[in-house]
Amino acid sequence: MSVTLVSRSEVESAFAAPCFLARVRAGFPSPADDYMDRRLDLNEYLIHHKEATFYCWVQGESMEGVGIFDGDLLIVDRAEDARDGDVVLASLNGELTCKILDIPRRRLIAAHQDYPPIVISEGACFEVEGTVISSIRLFRARPR
Repeated sequence: MSVTLVSRSEVESAFAAPCFLARVRAGFPSPADDYMDRRLDLNEYLIHHKEATFYCWVQGESMEGVGIFDGDLLIVDRAEDARDGDVVLASLNGELTCKILDIPRRRLIAAHQDYPPIVISEGACFEVEGTVISSIRLFRARPR
């Protein structure tokens, strides 16, 4: 899986949209669920460390098992300490990849059965660039 970095200025905004008070059902609709709670700014909801957060586009299918698909936009936070089991954006020998961090076994794990774990060998140039906080998937392409 490869990643394309995106500058924050390309996607940052101060737009706050209305947010429903009740959760939206994915089954049968409920007529009582049409009350607005407040306005929700996605920057406020998804970004906790503004200066340490960046975005990147995903290319590939190796993380589909955790809901990250080709074309998704990842929100990555450099200020969050990466813990075992976190989805991270990592640099390994100069190549960026998005994988699950397996600290005890010193490896990066794909979330797709067709991709073997990547062992982080002694002497490898390895760095966690940030912890993936969220992914955004478009269901309808934006008009150009």
